Amino acid sequence: MQLNLRPLIFPIAAIFSFAVAAGVISMAGTLDEAPFLGENHAAMTKMMTAMDVKPTGNVDADFVAMMIPHHQGAIDMAQAELRYGHNEQLRRLAQEIIVTQQQEIVAMRLALGEPRLPSAPSPDQLSSTDAGNVQSTSAHAAHMN
Repeated sequence: MQLNLRPLIFPIAAIFSFAVAAGVISMAGTLDEAPFLGENHAAMTKMMTAMDVKPTGNVDADFVAMMIPHHQGAIDMAQAELRYGHNEQLRRLAQEIIVTQQQEIVAMRLALGEPRLPSAPSPDQLSSTDAGNVQSTSAHAAHMN
């Protein structure tokens, strides 16, 4: 017997998709927001697809198999905030989300005895434009302390 987890994982996404299709809410935003919305939508789609795992009979492995894409989705969305967001408080929070979610992914892998994967670039290493944005946020944060 195979347990279908899709109804448990996707209800919010399904309701949201239905609301967009019905025209109740709009994904259009403003032209300035379009790149952010595109990246955020891609991150959500990737996350929801990756969370749809076939049960293995090992609750711990299944939990990690669903939680790692969930955490990676948070990282991807936080990186989009760093690329396009302007609110300094939210940008600092996005940086914290990236760090903590990466740490939790490592902890989950290690708990299952999986090898630690090579490090990914930090958000300030994404591009020269993003590096400038993150550095200015870091300088602002340092100035505030």
